[in-house]
Amino acid sequence: MKRFPMTLQLALILFIVMVIPASILTWYSGEQSLRDSERQIAESSLAELVAGRRLNENALNNLAQDVVRLSAIGTFDRLRPFPTYDTLSGDYSRISQAMAVMRELTNLNHRADGVYSSFFYLQDSDYVVSTDRSIARLNRYENLDWIQQALDRQSGIAGVWVPRKLDSGVNVVSYVLPLNRLSTTTKGTIVINIRESQLGQYMYSSNEASAGYALIDHDGTVVSTPDKRILLQHIAELPIYSELLKDAPAKGYAFREVNGERLLYTWSDSQLLGWTHVGIFSVQELLTQTHARQSGLVLLTAIIIFVGAFVTLLLATWLSRPARLLVRRLNETSGTRLPRRNEFAYLEDAFLSMRDEESRLHTLLQQRERDARSLAVQHLLRGEVTRPVEEIFPYAHFRVAAISIDGYRQYISKHNSETRSYHRYLLSGYCDGLFGESVSSHFLYQGDGYFVMVINDGRESGDRGDVPIRMRQLATRAEEVFGHTVTIGLSREQEGAADIRDLAGEASEAVKRRMIAGSGGIHFGPREEDGSGKYLYPAHSEQRILNFLDAEDLGSIDRELDKIACDIRAADSISYDNILFIYNQLVGVTIKHLRENDNHAARILAGRGSVYSTISSLDTLDDLQAYLHEFYAEVVSASSRPASNEASSHGERIVAYLREHYREEVVFEEMARELGISYSYMRKIAYETIGLSLIDYLNKLRVEEAKRLLMTSDRTITEIAAEVGYDNARSFNRFFHKYEGMAPSSYKAKQRTS
Repeated sequence: MKRFPMTLQLALILFIVMVIPASILTWYSGEQSLRDSERQIAESSLAELVAGRRLNENALNNLAQDVVRLSAIGTFDRLRPFPTYDTLSGDYSRISQAMAVMRELTNLNHRADGVYSSFFYLQDSDYVVSTDRSIARLNRYENLDWIQQALDRQSGIAGVWVPRKLDSGVNVVSYVLPLNRLSTTTKGTIVINIRESQLGQYMYSSNEASAGYALIDHDGTVVSTPDKRILLQHIAELPIYSELLKDAPAKGYAFREVNGERLLYTWSDSQLLGWTHVGIFSVQELLTQTHARQSGLVLLTAIIIFVGAFVTLLLATWLSRPARLLVRRLNETSGTRLPRRNEFAYLEDAFLSMRDEESRLHTLLQQRERDARSLAVQHLLRGEVTRPVEEIFPYAHFRVAAISIDGYRQYISKHNSETRSYHRYLLSGYCDGLFGESVSSHFLYQGDGYFVMVINDGRESGDRGDVPIRMRQLATRAEEVFGHTVTIGLSREQEGAADIRDLAGEASEAVKRRMIAGSGGIHFGPREEDGSGKYLYPAHSEQRILNFLDAEDLGSIDRELDKIACDIRAADSISYDNILFIYNQLVGVTIKHLRENDNHAARILAGRGSVYSTISSLDTLDDLQAYLHEFYAEVVSASSRPASNEASSHGERIVAYLREHYREEVVFEEMARELGISYSYMRKIAYETIGLSLIDYLNKLRVEEAKRLLMTSDRTITEIAAEVGYDNARSFNRFFHKYEGMAPSSYKAKQRTS
């Protein structure tokens, strides 16, 4: 649409606005007219069917009454003395009596149209008197067993109408009337056969839309129909009639689709005969006039739309003139030429560009303001004032909270820098809304999993007691974000910004109490005993550990380390620095002892990196104990085995382990324990063996397997990510792009096209 001129677009819009209502109106009026016409035509066709039914009833009723009158005048009493054909034919006078009966039957035939034949059967005789075969023996006439079956359905003294097919192949409807004992003592049956086609003449419709008819008796048998294939069939075998007449009212109509043609079915029940008269009409033929009227309405609508199109074009030209003038002036001002698209798109791009530029400027200003505030707060934490404090913290009361991630070394081994940055963003956003009004706070990241929050509180003293509660909420949220607990140190409250540096130091010292108390708590400072008392150092334990080391007695070393931990915990007051000094001194003395004795374990320990940095990064006394246990276990293990081929053996085991477990979540500390070496030593051996870090080699294995699956299977990216060991497709895409320079989907498409 952006390539079409604005005038044409407006014309199209206005045209659609006009066309849709006109089309809906035309469709609705046509549908209503068609619906009304169908209903009126259906009712008219039903009335025509009722008239035909009454004509049929009158004709058959008159014939039935003539038969009853004939049975009542004693005509058939003449044959009572002659029970057999031989008796009857033995004398001319007797034959004359039978001929008189035949003449009466013939006269009866002439009183109604369409009578094919009639006969009289004297009960228990062996002959019949008929108009078609005169006087005939039963064995030379048609089988009369059907008469008894028909009379089984007789109700009262009235006769019974029975549809059947004669031996001659003529379809008839027979009226069967047994002689009434009230009018004669002669026992016999009169049968009048009226042609089935005669009934069709009664049902004949002069309507050109007529598509047929059907007469159905009370048993469901088709008595008469133009379609001779279904004559005398039961409607249970004819789905359309079965569906229409099942539980239907005495008269009605319905529309049905049959063989692609829409038909109208009307029906009316005859109380006199017990029959159902059905009329069939073609809806297309019935609605010929209605369709012609509807076509005229459509033509009129098309003319209106054509005229309206011209009007809308003129109107669109007039409405678009101001916008076209504005675009022309913008082009003249900017010195550019109008691109080959409409004016709306040009104006939209211009306004979007202005909005984006404004948004970028606003974001840049906000970022610069945040950076400036953060820098000012950093200076305040160092005791430097670079801008008026009131601009940052408008209230009088200050507290500082220090937040440190527990087990930070494990945390950074699990998450890359991008993920860690995202975690910091989430926690910072949470801290922005941690306090309500009248509290100004600023959250800063200091590095190495350490955060500082300056809390500037302007509330009354009774309302400021919820700060510890907020800190506990912060600790819970931080654990959800990092997947690690945090330890929080909270300083005391002071008035004035001059003490912010001291408050930050108090909060930092409070965090260090986790060394004894354990991770995940909230500590308040300062305490009287912090930094007081004399230094503690287990000199005797140091010498015993060296002796046990020479004896390669790891169990005794472990017990001595546990004793040192118990002494530290039992001390009334021991500082964080004192604890670090104890363990740094033990490690230093041990390494010196190994070097002096030319033990190759000293060279292995050199590959662990900075042992002292590792000790300083540990959070709790339990972590220090675990590390020292591991440290001495590795020293003893290294001292007890030869140095030759050790590194290569470990390298092969590292590679084999990663190749076997790369689809799983690999925790390198647990892997090192399984291999029987330290984590730091394993990292050194891995880099020397394969030239990659452990995490890089693990991801390379996963990416190589993913490349194979991309080319040999039809699995989705998410399925392949889970197959090769990634928790989600996002991490998989990031590492795949890092090693292959493209997304997995792009790699798959490129390989298949080439």
